[in-house]
Amino acid sequence: MGANDDEFTRYVKSTRPALRRTAFRFTADWHEADDLVQRTLLALYLRWDKLERRDRIAAYAYTTMTRLFVSDRRSLRWSNEVLYDQPPDLEPVPDTGAVYGDRLLLAAALAGLAPRQRAAVVLRYGYDLAYGDIAEALGSSELAARQATSSGIRRLRREEGVA
Repeated sequence: MGANDDEFTRYVKSTRPALRRTAFRFTADWHEADDLVQRTLLALYLRWDKLERRDRIAAYAYTTMTRLFVSDRRSLRWSNEVLYDQPPDLEPVPDTGAVYGDRLLLAAALAGLAPRQRAAVVLRYGYDLAYGDIAEALGSSELAARQATSSGIRRLRREEGVA
């Protein structure tokens, strides 16, 4: 570390708190202010040996900080990034294998029902038809359609554990 590095270190120790307060006034965020101070000090360090008027270093530092801040804000306007407080909820990916497996299980369970029960259950729960419409499709009374649906569901629950 040379004499200039020692001088720069002393300068940073003495002025960093004031730079940080100013950066906070610009950004209204302490973390962003720390980043801005760090970038300002880096720019200052890279030019440290070329700065002739040591009495004007504070003005140079504040000018550098201001320009960095304004440049950052300008580039944010043109940025395609959208910042959110929380990450977005991910849409669940459907498990097509499980859906296919459920369909096979249901088809096998329905195949075990009597034809009228199967038709009544499919029309009621698959197509959401009213009992009157089911009775018309089966050519029976509404009471018979209700009984066929009810007995079909009971049998599915008892034997297959499906419904």
